[in-house]
Amino acid sequence: MSDFVRIKEFKIGRGNPCFIIAEAGVNHNGDIDLAHKLIDAAKLSGADAVKFQSFKAEALVTPHSKKADYQLNTTQGDNSQFSMLKQLELSIQEQAQLKKHCDDRGILYLCTPYEQESADLLESIGVEAYKIASTDTSNIPFLRYLAKKDIPALLSTGMSCLGDVEESVNELKINGLEGKIIILQCTSEYPAPLKDINLLSMKTMETAFHCPVGFSDHTPGLGASPWAVAAGACVIEKHFTLDKNMEGPDHRASINPKEMAELAAIVRDVELALGNGIKRIMPSELKNKSKMQKSLVAAHKILSGETIRIEDVVCKRPGTGLAPKWFDRVVGKQAAKDIDKEEVLTLEAISWKIE
Repeated sequence: MSDFVRIKEFKIGRGNPCFIIAEAGVNHNGDIDLAHKLIDAAKLSGADAVKFQSFKAEALVTPHSKKADYQLNTTQGDNSQFSMLKQLELSIQEQAQLKKHCDDRGILYLCTPYEQESADLLESIGVEAYKIASTDTSNIPFLRYLAKKDIPALLSTGMSCLGDVEESVNELKINGLEGKIIILQCTSEYPAPLKDINLLSMKTMETAFHCPVGFSDHTPGLGASPWAVAAGACVIEKHFTLDKNMEGPDHRASINPKEMAELAAIVRDVELALGNGIKRIMPSELKNKSKMQKSLVAAHKILSGETIRIEDVVCKRPGTGLAPKWFDRVVGKQAAKDIDKEEVLTLEAISWKIE
């Protein structure tokens, strides 16, 4: 397995900080000024990256494509995906402005291309990684095209089974992206019900495909992202908006800047609590060890030279003497001195000479 995937200065993989993506998506509503505000808010909220989308409606959907159910509930107008998406396009010049703004603010610019022209344009402005949307997980010709650009990819896997993901990952690898793929578990419903998010599938995909894994989170509110980190997610992606009450397909399923800051803080706390996996005595508990653990203690007075019997020894606090695990080694030995009742046994109290 690749230990990590490098995207600019970020190492993404186990043992590294979780990479937090604020998914601005189309929550700019086609307004470039609002898109710039999303960048500033994402940076202040503690996200590592802010992600947009690049598409031409004509290349993405047919004129007759109907809105998904959740889009009907969150947008006005007719039932046409085309007319909705046409209003949400950003030009390449606008994407370039957004990337520069991200560079200036010290937050990584990411973007999802939905067709080859957008992929080419994003490459031309120096995008550091592509996010591949769940709509294209099975789009093999597009995956081949992206892979040959040798730009790291985050592959979302909504609406896909393990076999679908295997085909997609294999195509990316054999066409140039070995060691540069991050797989995201995703449930393509807005909001996604908890019973369907299947966080354990991250481990399945990590084991099967030897890639870092993460979670594209569509659950309500702060949702399942912190749990995903505890389950091994190296990346968290969460829809992000300035105002959930705005009209648009994704605002209601997004979190606001205050919530994003809270989410980022919780993720960092989860990482802190997970530690490094080495079982050891922790610094904060060391001072309690001698007071709370037990020692071998004389059940009654034992005279020097007497053989110590089972009934002569009990286990009590404090833990300043021989630990209870020494019990079998002490029983049958002779006392090296007089030992008072309730006295904690020490090495010096026992004769260790071999008869």
